[in-house]
Amino acid sequence: MFEAKVASGNGEQVLSRDVYRLGHRLDFFRMLSFFYTTVGFFFNTMMIVLTVYAFLWGRLYLALSGVEDSVAANTTNNKALGAILNQQFIIQLGLFTALPMIVENSLEHGFLTSIWEFITMMLQLSSVFYTFSMGTHAHYFGRTILHGGAKYRATGRGFVVQHKSFAENYRLYARSYFIKAIELGLILTVYVAYNPVAKETFTYIALTISSWFLVVSWILGPFVFNPSGFDWLKTVYDFDDFMNWIWYHGSVFAKAEQISKKWWEEEQDHLRTTGLWGKILEIILDLRFFFFQYGIVYQLGIAARSKSIAVYLLSWIYVVVALGFFNITTYARDKYAAREHIYFRLVQLLVVVFFIVLLVALLQFTTFKFSDLFVSLLAFIPTGWGFISIAQVLRPFLQNTMIWGTIVSVARLYEIMFGIIVMVPVAVLSWLPGFQPMQTRILFNEAFSRGLRIFQIVTGKKPKSDV
Repeated sequence: MFEAKVASGNGEQVLSRDVYRLGHRLDFFRMLSFFYTTVGFFFNTMMIVLTVYAFLWGRLYLALSGVEDSVAANTTNNKALGAILNQQFIIQLGLFTALPMIVENSLEHGFLTSIWEFITMMLQLSSVFYTFSMGTHAHYFGRTILHGGAKYRATGRGFVVQHKSFAENYRLYARSYFIKAIELGLILTVYVAYNPVAKETFTYIALTISSWFLVVSWILGPFVFNPSGFDWLKTVYDFDDFMNWIWYHGSVFAKAEQISKKWWEEEQDHLRTTGLWGKILEIILDLRFFFFQYGIVYQLGIAARSKSIAVYLLSWIYVVVALGFFNITTYARDKYAAREHIYFRLVQLLVVVFFIVLLVALLQFTTFKFSDLFVSLLAFIPTGWGFISIAQVLRPFLQNTMIWGTIVSVARLYEIMFGIIVMVPVAVLSWLPGFQPMQTRILFNEAFSRGLRIFQIVTGKKPKSDV
């Protein structure tokens, strides 16, 4: 919250007339000094994240459009590409970018000491922490530039070494980290599935290792540095607490910590105060989610290798049918689930039977493959999130219509899906034996060396009196 407050404040500085006037009146060297001591750090961080997005979306376009297929078919010599990837691989490992820090420390403390400090920093996962904090700067700085609306965030002055629940971490990091990491992870998954160059293991690793490191850091960062973040019992209780928070309806006066709908509405506050251009740019940015559908539907077996625009237009039938199933089930649940439970079960049975009949008909009379059912999820789940994101921008026009209730219900299902995706690696690491003690040792290395009682610090319990 502190980093978000500072990043938003720097975004407001960029929009202010004071910075505009200073930029026009300072000479070149003073202007550089002013830039790099105020908003420069946040601007450069945002550019790094945008570069990652541009790189991955560009690679995805090359893979889905067939450009890389054509290049791979027309050439048999990839030695030049291999040489470039080898050099890029070394740079992406961070050896080149860490060189200035090692040189500076070697001048102050000696070469061996600087090397040891660098290794210690890597073992303490400082690169994960820096990569994770970079997302906060980029998200809030960029959002403030686009929409304005920087606000004070009460960070408190309490004792910070305590376990934070999964629901609280999700509220803080869902929009700035988790959803972005899932988007980048989906791009990398689709890329390796439909790119002939990525079939070679080393080539794929060399191209995407830094991007996967970013994805893993953005998903696991809040839990790696959370005391008892990989304790199995706490993970189970945290997931129950998260599901209760998602489904709890509460009262009108409930806070965001108690009800997910209130939190969901607060996350859209910047869209209410933004101007016309801010809304237009937000919609344009949200259109990227529809590219998954446009690119993947041509790869499905039912498309029969056709490149006609009709394939894309017919794919929208999938969206209409899925939305129809959801609305029918929701209507039956609201009307019959409480008192006439048998009718609700009957509607569910009819929906399942219709789905099975439709699936058998597609397998029998078209080139539809059973694997298309799972591959299509990679196309249409981002489409649904794109619709939800655009609907949030158009909320003043949709809030008083019947469509808004469906949007809120579908958005809740997406939040559950995102929460489960984030929870799965956390649960796996919590289940692994010995991982929790190792995490505690990394977090409290200095405390261990001083002989402090870590259990009392983490749990907040007072030591028992000797009397």
